[in-house]
Amino acid sequence: MTSRAGGAGRLLAISDLHIGYAENRALVEAMRPERDEDWLLVAGDVAETVSDIRWALKTPAGRFAKVVWAPGNHELWTHPRDPVTLRGVARYEHLVEMCRDIGVTTPEDPYPVWEGPDGPVAVAPLFLLYDYSFLPAGCATKEEGLRYAHGTGIVCNDEYLLHPDPHPTREDWCRARVAETGRRLAELPADLPTVLVNHYPLDRHPCDVLWYPEFAMWCGTELTADWHRRFRVETMVYGHLHIPRTTWHEGVRFEEVSVGYPREWRGRPHPPGGPRRVLPREVGAG
Repeated sequence: MTSRAGGAGRLLAISDLHIGYAENRALVEAMRPERDEDWLLVAGDVAETVSDIRWALKTPAGRFAKVVWAPGNHELWTHPRDPVTLRGVARYEHLVEMCRDIGVTTPEDPYPVWEGPDGPVAVAPLFLLYDYSFLPAGCATKEEGLRYAHGTGIVCNDEYLLHPDPHPTREDWCRARVAETGRRLAELPADLPTVLVNHYPLDRHPCDVLWYPEFAMWCGTELTADWHRRFRVETMVYGHLHIPRTTWHEGVRFEEVSVGYPREWRGRPHPPGGPRRVLPREVGAG
């Protein structure tokens, strides 16, 4: 199912706002569209508590023509600082209802169709998680990969804070999400390109530059490795890696749009000034 909207604006994207940091919160406070028709795609990790997540999404929702959200792992944490103690699916569903209350599109809603410049495209926010299939070199199983990660000290906090209830494991939850999301995407018109928005890349190649390769285990699933071809992807928008850049894989653009932590972006020659443009395409791009 899709819903139609659009105009003469731009399709913009950002992720990993982490507004628990004052510098990052200030970026959200200052964020404004350049045109009334601009859309904002938010690819997860805006905050850890429900109240902060609500603020981080409601603020741009009052400024942009449409805000589309895909959850990151931080939103799904049951964090000791958060008075909302829901876990797993119950927490996710609570966030979905919160987003609907403030007018933000979620992975559970009809996919909106961008009909602005270089459209139309179906904009599909995804919630897929990961299944530990991006294993470190030399590791054949999740258990081997986790032993290796614990040995290096590089272990994602999801292991302690992201609960899969009522699913037995995070990978079971991931596989259920992949199956249902793939079914929905397959129902889109066969001639309609897509912009897929997920917290994690749909293919492993962006993880090749990680300083700590073992962290890739918490960065996606091999089950989506062909989705950029299968679902006519114009651009795949993701975050999570805190390495903002554009890559091309089999002719498809992958756009990492994260802000990251202040200690990361302070050291870059150009501090984050706002969202990255998805559409219309840059002149000469691709």
